[in-house]
Amino acid sequence: MKKTIIALICISIFYFLIADCVKATVEIPDDAIRIRVVPNSNSKLDQAVKGKVRDEIEVTMYKLLKDTRTSEEAAEIIESNLNQVREQVGEVLEREKYDKNYTVNFGLNYFPEKEYKGISYKEGYYESLLVTLGEGQGDNWWCVLFPPLCLIEAEENEDVEYRSLVKDLLAKYL
Repeated sequence: MKKTIIALICISIFYFLIADCVKATVEIPDDAIRIRVVPNSNSKLDQAVKGKVRDEIEVTMYKLLKDTRTSEEAAEIIESNLNQVREQVGEVLEREKYDKNYTVNFGLNYFPEKEYKGISYKEGYYESLLVTLGEGQGDNWWCVLFPPLCLIEAEENEDVEYRSLVKDLLAKYL
């Protein structure tokens, strides 16, 4: 019985030590540009509209940024296409018969701390494209536009390609 208790204690200690080592904090590069879509609320409708806005903006951003090599170049492209993004968000909301107001902002915007699949992302103000729908009180979606944390190639008649910087980093360092 003593051996079993000692073995369980050792396994527990080992588990907690390993869990702390495996839990990773991924540093997104300082010059990264993020995107964040914040819905009005967590209602099914608001979350569904957030998803449709996200999908439309991802396609547009992919097409605009696919050949971009620097964060400065990416920022210039985003800034010069803000009206297009605003119009696109408005078109999605109109198509969905969604009568909430919205804002589109590019600059330093607040991101709360987030843990996703065992990886912690620090809170802070980051250069980003921020779309806020209505009151902006719902669970948000965010990603990195440059360099791409998640990049979709959304050309019609082509396969969708997902690329993950986090996956690449974890494979490299773990």
